[in-house]
Amino acid sequence: MKILLTAVNAKYIHSNPAVYDLQAYAARFGQRAELAEFTINQSRDEILREIYLEHPDVLCFSCYIWNISFVRDLISDAAKILPGIEIWAGGPEVSYDAGQFLAENPAVRGVMMGEGEQTFLELMQFYNGENKSLDMIEGIVFRTDCGEVVSTGWREVLDLSEVPFPYSDLENFEHRIIYYESSRGCPFRCSYCLSSVDKRLRFRDLSLVKRELMFFLERRVAQVKFVDRTFNCRKEHSREIWRFLTEHDNGITNFHFEIAADLLEEEDFEIFSRMRPGLIQLEIGVQTTNPKTLREIHRNMDFSKASAAVRAVQKNRNIHQHLDLIAGLPWEDYESFARSFGDVYALRPQQLQLGFLKVLKGSYMQEHTAEYGCLYRKREPYEVLSTAWLSYGDVLKLKAVEEMVEVYYNSGQFQAVLPEMERRYENPFFMFEKLGEFYEKKSYINISHSRIRRYEILLEFLTQEEPERLEEYRQLLTYDAYARENLKSRPAFAPAEEHKQEIRSFYQWEEEHRRYLPDYADYDWKQMSKMTHMEYFTAPIPLISQSYEAEGGYFLLFDYRCRDPLTYNARCVVVPARLTEQGV
Repeated sequence: MKILLTAVNAKYIHSNPAVYDLQAYAARFGQRAELAEFTINQSRDEILREIYLEHPDVLCFSCYIWNISFVRDLISDAAKILPGIEIWAGGPEVSYDAGQFLAENPAVRGVMMGEGEQTFLELMQFYNGENKSLDMIEGIVFRTDCGEVVSTGWREVLDLSEVPFPYSDLENFEHRIIYYESSRGCPFRCSYCLSSVDKRLRFRDLSLVKRELMFFLERRVAQVKFVDRTFNCRKEHSREIWRFLTEHDNGITNFHFEIAADLLEEEDFEIFSRMRPGLIQLEIGVQTTNPKTLREIHRNMDFSKASAAVRAVQKNRNIHQHLDLIAGLPWEDYESFARSFGDVYALRPQQLQLGFLKVLKGSYMQEHTAEYGCLYRKREPYEVLSTAWLSYGDVLKLKAVEEMVEVYYNSGQFQAVLPEMERRYENPFFMFEKLGEFYEKKSYINISHSRIRRYEILLEFLTQEEPERLEEYRQLLTYDAYARENLKSRPAFAPAEEHKQEIRSFYQWEEEHRRYLPDYADYDWKQMSKMTHMEYFTAPIPLISQSYEAEGGYFLLFDYRCRDPLTYNARCVVVPARLTEQGV
């Protein structure tokens, strides 16, 4: 009996830890399942072909918000090309409305509800003749031979330490993110999240966790993303792992954690202070700073503590922080969201994710949509359209703000110019709002512009908004452009290039003295001039902390072999305008 576990991921770099867990757990008891992973970017014909060539007797799909429509179509077509096949589904998109899913998908034999390792094992034993009846398997809803739909109820959860490590072979994970869990469940009850449904918080034994993390470290994988819902909810657990990673850092692997910032304490900051830049990154879900909204969504967060923690982490400049907001929550109107945005933006995280409420099946939020006047899309991702406090027109304006934040803030490519632009606004939210309106007016929105084109559009906007500061903005944009990349062609917005001979003289001087570019000892002046960039400025660049001679201008030397681990900007050195041996 051939059983095929099938995952359809959002992107190639993603993997599906659930199907690997199911496969590994079944293998521990002598049950062999095959595994196939695809992406929603592949054609259905290509995926159907691969499934058909496997000739499975039982086909199991892992169902999520990003793939459910795609999977529904695959199920329908797979049943046609493989007559007699038994099809099962599992995952959060089918667990909470299993009966309805079966009614709408007649080709499906059954649904595995919730946590699936033990359920899948027993299902395999049934198909291999070791289990007499489906109605003896807990955690499923299935269709009998006569068409009756039977539910066996929810299954008790496993001891997480009993789930085998699924990554004994990393051959299939090159250039992909590896997902890892050291806990399941969540102590919090946020109404928009499915983790609030599972009230059974469990932790994997730390000796197992350390052994498994060492497996990743020894193989020097690029990134391991912990899927724990609130990683630091048990402090002794999170600290032991963070200490372990600090002590066994291989200089390469990055670990991603989703945490509650207001739970961090001095002991955590001390551990963080000893970490290599880039060893870990933190995702912090703020969602809103509106107290009434926080109470309504059952989110217990002290924003003042969270803010202090974010700033404490920032002091060592070694940890990337990603902060999240959600638009469309109850009691949050447009003005309230703007305030929440301003509160979080003031913390200057490396990423500020502006997301929109998704009304998930099985969540408390779904049960109270009528009370909140919440209208949302019928199809996944079930995103909010409007609420009693937020009109659809407001949502559209927030969508434009979201795109502007993504392009101009989260890209990290405008770090000098944005703070200067913000000076005109009490709340930077309205700067992004105005920029979004400019994009809409010019029909630039929802177009894939080149990186340099984004700079040009921003200068066009600034020409309209602050023409008196145009030359200053040109220089800031020039700095931002060259800080990120040694451009092959000089951008049109950059000031005229009038210092070629002085720059040439500097590189010739540097070849002899090796003062500013010590890492280029093996290169002559021509090679150094191609591998780095030198630019003349008259306006101050606030990001440059070194003193310089403002009168008469100064040069900045961009060193692309040495980059800031958080911003990825090139090392930038001030060089005085007098490029003589004595002057330098």
